[in-house]
Amino acid sequence: MPTAQLSVYFFLQAAVILLVCRLVGMLARRMGQPQVVGEMIAGVALGPSLLGWLLPDLQAALFPRETLGTLYVFAQFGVGFYMFLVGTEFSSEHFRARMRGAVMVSVAGIAVPFALAMLLTPWLMGVPGLFAETIQYKEAALFLGAAIAITAFPMLARIIHERGLAGSPMGTLALTAGAIDDAAAWCFLAIVLASFGGSWGGAWLAIGGGAAYAIFMLTIGRRLLRRLADHVRPDQPLSSTMLAVVLALFCLSAWTMDAVGIHAVFGGFLLGACMPRGALTEKLRTMLQPFVVVFFLPMFFTYSGLNTQLGVVLQPAIMLAAVAILLASFAGKGLACWAAARAAGESPRDAQAIGALMNARGLMELILINIGLQAGVIHQGLFSILVLMAIVTTLMATPLFNWIMRRHAVPGTAATGTL
Repeated sequence: MPTAQLSVYFFLQAAVILLVCRLVGMLARRMGQPQVVGEMIAGVALGPSLLGWLLPDLQAALFPRETLGTLYVFAQFGVGFYMFLVGTEFSSEHFRARMRGAVMVSVAGIAVPFALAMLLTPWLMGVPGLFAETIQYKEAALFLGAAIAITAFPMLARIIHERGLAGSPMGTLALTAGAIDDAAAWCFLAIVLASFGGSWGGAWLAIGGGAAYAIFMLTIGRRLLRRLADHVRPDQPLSSTMLAVVLALFCLSAWTMDAVGIHAVFGGFLLGACMPRGALTEKLRTMLQPFVVVFFLPMFFTYSGLNTQLGVVLQPAIMLAAVAILLASFAGKGLACWAAARAAGESPRDAQAIGALMNARGLMELILINIGLQAGVIHQGLFSILVLMAIVTTLMATPLFNWIMRRHAVPGTAATGTL
């Protein structure tokens, strides 16, 4: 397809995505769900699971496969830059004060799902259409464990932001634990891909390269960024040169994490978390956050939805496997994080809220399983089960969180859902 024709498709696709995601997001908010959940559902609805099922010719004409590369680039930039903005609001003071709790919640949120995955995998490997025929038990168990353990870090951040929890101790603890869980899940995925492909170089590069870059950013990088921020005055607008420098740094950070085998969103978040707080970060959020949230993120949701087919789950054998995976995913992750938070000294309300929030998986789950599908580790059946699991657990996160807040509301005050 000629480049000029690709641009024409992109503008039409962008208009449809923006309008549909905004409409479904508004409906979600009326039903008590955050805007982000509506946008996730809208992305799936624009794909083959709904629009492609009802009006296949229209769906194919609106999203021809040749145009998906352009949409992918915008989607990745959007979610990565959103995580950069989330990182600029990350409270290191709260993290240091609650490091023990964050580590305990994260470890529990990884260990229990992996244990359940190890128990389920022998049975699931015998169900046709789930795992690749050549996969070994350890590879299948590691992949399923990563899929169950992962938290939708961008979606978790968006829910926390919309509920006014971004600067709270509980919100920071949940974000920190979610970041650790996701980083671990990507490392396990790298190990699975390396083992499945017969080479361990990619796994060591992902783990070692990611750790080395994080250490660099937290030490030398933080000092260099502090010097950069010294050139920004609170009483003057942010210069176009400074904006260009920050955007270039973001792209380099995202590229670095992507190049070593860990997703680009962690590069964006790490850069944002290392930015010195003050005039620079405040001006960046004011300038960029509305456009990133409204324009770029819906493209990320839609691109993932275009690769999702839910009809496969209706097959009886696969449906039984779906029920087992759903129960293991929701109970394993939620109860483990709740118990760890309580053991770390969190209040009953905060512990239950953390368990509910950590169960949101969303699009990080879809990214992980798309990689597994493309690499041949899993088949369409397990892919569809895990898509359904991502939608169900994310849909349940906010109502469960709101119920917890109402249940523990102080008499005489309104349970607003914020801490």
